[in-house]
Amino acid sequence: MAADFRITVLFGALLLLAGLHSVHGFYIPGWSIKSWRDGDSIPLFVNKIYSDNTQIQYAYSELPFVCAPSGRTRPGTGLISGSNVALNLGEVLRGDRIMVSDYELEMLKDDEAHYLCSHKVDRAGLRKAVEVVKNGYMAEWIVDNLPAATSFVTVDKSRKYYSSGFKMGYSDHDAVTGKQRFFINNHVTIVIRYHTAPGRDGQQGKKVIVGFEAYPKSIEAGNRMNGLPADLHSVHTGMELTMARNATNMTLTRDLDTSYTPTEIDDGAPDATLTIPYSYSVYFREDEKLEWANRWDLYFVNQEDGTKVHWLAIVNSLVILAVLTAIVAVILARTIRGEIKGLAEGMLEDGKIRLGKFSKGLRSPRKSNEKGGLLEQVDADPADDAASDDEIAEDVTGWKLIHGDVFRTPAHGHILAPLVGSGVQLIIMCLGLLVLSCFGVLNPSFRGGFISVGIFLFILAGAFSGYFSGRLYRTFGGTLWKHNAVVTASLFPGLLFATIFILNLFVWANASSTAIPLGTLFALLALWLLIQLPLVYIGSWYGFARAGPYAHPIKANAIPRQIPAQPWYLRTLQAILIAGSIPFAVMFIELLFVFRNLWQDKSGHYYVFGFLAVVFVILILVVMETTVIAVYIQLCAENHAWHMRSFLFGSSSAVWIFAYCAYYYTYYLHIQGLVSGVLFFCYAGLACGVYGLAMGSVGFLTGYGFVRKVYGVVKVD
Repeated sequence: MAADFRITVLFGALLLLAGLHSVHGFYIPGWSIKSWRDGDSIPLFVNKIYSDNTQIQYAYSELPFVCAPSGRTRPGTGLISGSNVALNLGEVLRGDRIMVSDYELEMLKDDEAHYLCSHKVDRAGLRKAVEVVKNGYMAEWIVDNLPAATSFVTVDKSRKYYSSGFKMGYSDHDAVTGKQRFFINNHVTIVIRYHTAPGRDGQQGKKVIVGFEAYPKSIEAGNRMNGLPADLHSVHTGMELTMARNATNMTLTRDLDTSYTPTEIDDGAPDATLTIPYSYSVYFREDEKLEWANRWDLYFVNQEDGTKVHWLAIVNSLVILAVLTAIVAVILARTIRGEIKGLAEGMLEDGKIRLGKFSKGLRSPRKSNEKGGLLEQVDADPADDAASDDEIAEDVTGWKLIHGDVFRTPAHGHILAPLVGSGVQLIIMCLGLLVLSCFGVLNPSFRGGFISVGIFLFILAGAFSGYFSGRLYRTFGGTLWKHNAVVTASLFPGLLFATIFILNLFVWANASSTAIPLGTLFALLALWLLIQLPLVYIGSWYGFARAGPYAHPIKANAIPRQIPAQPWYLRTLQAILIAGSIPFAVMFIELLFVFRNLWQDKSGHYYVFGFLAVVFVILILVVMETTVIAVYIQLCAENHAWHMRSFLFGSSSAVWIFAYCAYYYTYYLHIQGLVSGVLFFCYAGLACGVYGLAMGSVGFLTGYGFVRKVYGVVKVD
C-alpha cells in the first residue's frame, strides 16, 4: 500500500508539472506599465553586439566606426546622451553595456528621414567594421525595455515572430573580380508598435509600446543632401567598406577581402579615411491585437512550434523512468526481501548461514535492547540448539557478506563531504531558479535577473551546504570541522572564480564587453568571503556539533574485507560511463533546445521552463534509481567501497553532456577563432561541473539512504 501511495504521489506531481507546459514559463513583465502621451520623448538605448559565430561581444557605443554620443540632454527624459545606465550584477556578467543614444523618438511622430552623423573611419576602424560584418554580428538596441527585433513569418505564413537584434551589415561577391565585399548597414528603419493603454491611462489617451522592430539598410555615401539621400526608397547601392584613392593618389585602391590587411600610407601622405553617414527613419503603427501583457509572445513563437518535440522528450523520459522503476521494484520487493527472509531464518557465522530444521515452525527471536541490523545475530531457541548436529551450512555470497564493511569510513571522506555539500548548494540554487522561472518571476524583461538571482540563491544556500558537509564529515570520523567548512566554502566558488579570472584575461585582450570590470570582481570576491563563507561556517557548525553524525545500523569490522576482482563492467571507468548514459538519454532531446538558445541562437530567449521542469524532475528520479541499481550490483560483487562511487554514478552523465557539447560545437556551430573556442569549452566545462556536482550529491544521498535501508531493515526489538 505504501508503495502504491508513493507511485500515486509521484505521478500526481509529474502531472502537475506537466501542466506548467501550457504557460511555457509565463512571465510577469513588470509591476507598473509605462504609458506615453502623444509627443513624449522616448529614449532609445544602445547595448552591445553579439554573434553566433564567436563568443566575443562588444559594447555598441565603443565601436570605432559608429557615431560617438553628442552628450546633449534629451528633453523630457532627464537623460544625457552617452551616459551609462546602471546595471545589475547579472547584466554586467552577461556583457551588457547600456548607454543613452542620440536617436530621437517622439510618440506618434513619424520621421521618414533623420540624419544622425557622418563618422570618419581610419584603417583600424575599417578593419574592425569588416570583422564585425564578416562574423555576422547583431546589434541590440532597447526601447521601453524591449530589444530591437527582426521580424519574420512562420513557414505557413500564418504568424509573425521576432528574433532579437538586427544585422550590422552583409557581404557579397563582386561579379567581375569574384572578391568578397562587405557593406555596413548605416540606415535603420525603426517601427514602434503601440496599443491604447489599459485602464485610466487609456481613457486619457495614453499609449503603451508593444513592439520594437528594426529594419537595417546599407546606403551609399554619394548623392546625399544634408547627409541624407534624395530618396531612401530608390537607393540600390550599399555603403561598401573599402578605401578609395585619396586626393594625392598615394593609396592604392583595393577592396577589403578575407585575406587583405591594409598597409600604411607611404611618403608621409595623410592616412586615408572612409566617411560613413548614419541616418534613420521612425514610424509608429498601432497594433490592436497585441496587448502590453503579451508583448513578449512574438519572441517565443518559434519555440512554441517545437511543442511536439518537447512532448517527445517527456515521453522518452517517462519510458526510461518506468523501466528503471520496475527494475528497482524487483530489487527491493523480490531479491532483497527474499534474501532478508532467508537471513531472518538463520544466523550468520564466519561467512556461513547455519540453517536449522524448521519443520515445526520458527519461534520469535529474543528481544534485545541493542539496535540490530539486517545481519544481526539472533539468539536461537534452545530446542534448535539441541538439534545443532542436524544443521547444514550454506555459503553466503554477495551483499550479505560485506555487512561489516559497508559503513566503513570512506578513503576520501574529507573530499567527499565538501563535494556533497557543494552539490546540495547547487541543487537548491537550480531548483529555486527553475521554480521562479516557471512562475514568471524570472523573465526576459528582468534583464540579467537569472544570473543575479542565481548568485543570490547560491549564497543563501551556503548554510545548507555547510550543514550537509559538516554532518557527513562528522559521520566519516572527521574532527577538524573548521577546516572542512573552509574547504566546502572554497571548493566550488574558488574553482569558479579562478577559471573566470583566467578567462577574463583572454576577453580583456580582445576588448570585449564580456570582460568583467575590476570593481565587479572585487564585489564577487566580497560576496564570497564576507557572506557565503560565514553562512557555510554556521551551517557546518550546526551539522557537526548540534546535529551530530548519522547513525548506522551496523558497526564496521576492525579489519576490512578484501575486495575481490571485479567484472569488466564494474571497473571505475566502465561503470561510470554505463551509469551516466541512462540519465543522458533522458535529457538529450531537451538539451537540443537549450544548446540552440545558448550557443547557436544567443539572440533568442529560452522560455519553455514548464517542459524543462518536468524533464528536470524526471532526471533526478532517474539518477536516483540508476544509483540504486548501480550500488546494488556493486554490493553484490562484494565491493564495499560504494561511497565515492555512488557520487560518481550520479554525476557520470556530465561526461556524456560534455561530449555532446563537443559534438555540437563540431557539427552545429560555426565558432571561429582560438579564443572563442577556449571560451566555449571552458564555459561548457563549468556548466557540466555544476551539473556533475548537483547530480553527484543526489547520487550519493540516494546510495547512502539505500544502503542504510537495506542493512537496517531487519531489527531485533
